[in-house]
Amino acid sequence: MTNPLLTPADLPSYAAIQPEHVEPAIDHWLAENRADLERLLAANAVYSWDNLLRPLEELEDRLNKAWSPVNHLHSVCDSEALRAAYNACLPKLSAYYSELGQHPGLYRAYQQIADGPEYARLDPAQRKVISDALRDFRLSGIALPPDQQARYRDIQQELAQLGAKFSENVLDATQTWTKHLTDEAQLAGLPDSARALARQTAQQRGLDGWLLTLELPSYLPVLNYADNRELRRELYSAYCTRASEQGPNGGQWDNGPVMERILALRHELAQLLGFHDYTEYSLATKMADSPDQVLDFLADLARRARPQAQRELDELRTFAREQFGADDLHAWDIGYYAEKLRQHRYQLSQEELRPYFPLPRVLTGLFAVAERLFGIAIRPLDSVEVWHPDVRVYEIVDAAGTRRGRFYLDLYARPHKRGGAWMDGGLARRRLANAVRLPAAYLVGNFTPPVGADPALLTHNEVLTLFHEFGHGLHHLLTQVDYLPVAGIHGVEWDAVELPSQFMENWCWAREALDLLASHYQTGEPLPEELYQRMLAAKHFQAGILMVRQLEFGLFDFRLHRNYDPARGGRVLEVLDEIRQQVAVILPPAWNRFANAFTHIFAGGYAAGYYSYKWAEVLSADAFSAFEDSGIFDAATGARFRENILEVGGSRPALASFVAFRGREPHIEPLLRLSGIAA
Repeated sequence: MTNPLLTPADLPSYAAIQPEHVEPAIDHWLAENRADLERLLAANAVYSWDNLLRPLEELEDRLNKAWSPVNHLHSVCDSEALRAAYNACLPKLSAYYSELGQHPGLYRAYQQIADGPEYARLDPAQRKVISDALRDFRLSGIALPPDQQARYRDIQQELAQLGAKFSENVLDATQTWTKHLTDEAQLAGLPDSARALARQTAQQRGLDGWLLTLELPSYLPVLNYADNRELRRELYSAYCTRASEQGPNGGQWDNGPVMERILALRHELAQLLGFHDYTEYSLATKMADSPDQVLDFLADLARRARPQAQRELDELRTFAREQFGADDLHAWDIGYYAEKLRQHRYQLSQEELRPYFPLPRVLTGLFAVAERLFGIAIRPLDSVEVWHPDVRVYEIVDAAGTRRGRFYLDLYARPHKRGGAWMDGGLARRRLANAVRLPAAYLVGNFTPPVGADPALLTHNEVLTLFHEFGHGLHHLLTQVDYLPVAGIHGVEWDAVELPSQFMENWCWAREALDLLASHYQTGEPLPEELYQRMLAAKHFQAGILMVRQLEFGLFDFRLHRNYDPARGGRVLEVLDEIRQQVAVILPPAWNRFANAFTHIFAGGYAAGYYSYKWAEVLSADAFSAFEDSGIFDAATGARFRENILEVGGSRPALASFVAFRGREPHIEPLLRLSGIAA
């Protein structure tokens, strides 16, 4: 049987990839890479870009072309067999990359190039590849004695496995729980779209009535609209205790011990490398200069936002009491009464907007926005193999007719697919012998799927999410950098990587852009001006509450890693409570286990880095203010953004890219204004 992972094509053949292919292929490429590396090092006494770094790029690329589709399939169509194969490979890959980072001969070769005469002749992107690599050698323990290097490798292997376990526990806990209803009266208050989805979900599983799940398209409408308070409480309890010792499945997929072990290992790793704690280690590759700078940044935003958040909560409580006689608001009541207040104050709900955002129209408009901004065209690719019938593939072509990249869209929630939305760079741009290999990206969401004969109808929040992930995609796909380690999103500081994504969200609020992407799915009527004005008026509804919620996440993540004490353990609940007492205005019940499903920091690359969302939002808001000055579709400003941000990828520091676009360092005022926070 032919193994497709051993003869990878330009784009993967997903149907051909089977779980039994995974481990043999990874074993093969790891062995090949190790042997080829030693041959490369032995073949030369004087190293150069062409005799070392270019062939090394080939080694990395062929391994990635085998692993990337496996990693992706594990996220979007998981199975027991695939999960087992995936997990079997994690320690092998971790060991391999640790070996590379601690390889004395390879380190000396990089250092020789950096110290040699060729270095000055290399272009800035090539020099960034080398300087990043030397930094990463230090962060991989190149200077440690052998016993400590071995310990570093063990820690990295275990962390890789624990991160996967954390994510799997969340997925299993999310997808196991359901609520089957046969009495429609229990669904009172739910919009027709949510009821139809619940009925369709039940039918798909051979049930009558309605089936509720913890997938967001099912969960959020219940929390925001269901008149049945007990139903809201039941779903809230199931959702907010996922993967913990609490709740309806308490103890079954408990991430509590996983978190403790992860935190202990991260702290040990940081100290092994000479850092005080994991935050210092994390910031070694980021824009922020020090842990204190991050904490001061978050505290400053909290100081500005918390009084407003408290006023908003007081207003909500007064409204719920006066209009509905609700004196005691619990966590499962907040969203419900907030939606009532939004409708009362602005005569607007997300559901009223949904008919104007059918997915086919939104995609057409999104592509049109990108085309007008960046001088590109986006067209479908129909002959590319996909992993699910719902997936669509597109390519980007620039104004000169040059193909720039390909991307997959996988947007609907379904079983065996992890929650949330993300972009992943499947392939990076790379210069081959006689051509440039085009990048490819995955853009994944968990939106409400089509129900019956109707197209998928998105909430405006889902439209924002789609634009966000597309911004990440453009960052990866429009790069003009030909070196794998700094092409697209590679090599970009983590606290700057959200700049293009958050930047794109702004067009979801602009009338000129909305005219391109919003029209009624039945009548074709554009978004009425009166409805648009209500939408704008409600834009900053509970902006303070939303801001302090994000700051709670960021501070919790950073303090959890900053203040870790091996003698006391992670103290996850204690640290979270401390942060909430300082910045939150809505305090959840004591049994809430939010942290147990916080995949961003325990399985998603944001450890001691969740602050990045707000940090990058300063950059994105200030970048957008340039378009507010020149016009949101000003071609010259769009070209400057494309050339100075999107096309340069990680080939230079993010701050240098921002200054090249904006002409100065970033200011915080646009963020406060666009977020609806009083300065």
